Amino acid sequence: MSTTANRVTNPMKVITGPDTRWSYANVWEPKSINGGTPKYSVSLIIPKGDTKTIADINAAIDAAIQEGAARFGGKIPNKAALKLPLRDGDIERDDEAYKGSYFVNANSTTAPEVVDRS
Repeated sequence: MSTTANRVTNPMKVITGPDTRWSYANVWEPKSINGGTPKYSVSLIIPKGDTKTIADINAAIDAAIQEGAARFGGKIPNKAALKLPLRDGDIERDDEAYKGSYFVNANSTTAPEVVDRS
């Protein structure tokens, strides 16, 4: 199913491009950090050249802001005032793996759906 088709049913669901990579992946077994609740987690690394995935993530962020507007008294907050999930690896990470890339850190107590090309 294409990303566009997913947006019709869930505008906050994004299928990433084929050049994205995982770092610090705990997708098969949840991991407890400092004795906290065990969670599945991953740092998703997206090359800056993957403009489609980046645009899809930004559209999902915008949809989440719209959906959450009620929490802000119906007002849409300035995106610059929010801590957004799409972050710049060149600025926030001193790690070659993140060079020339954006990244998203994600975690959940629910096991993720992991699929391949098949």
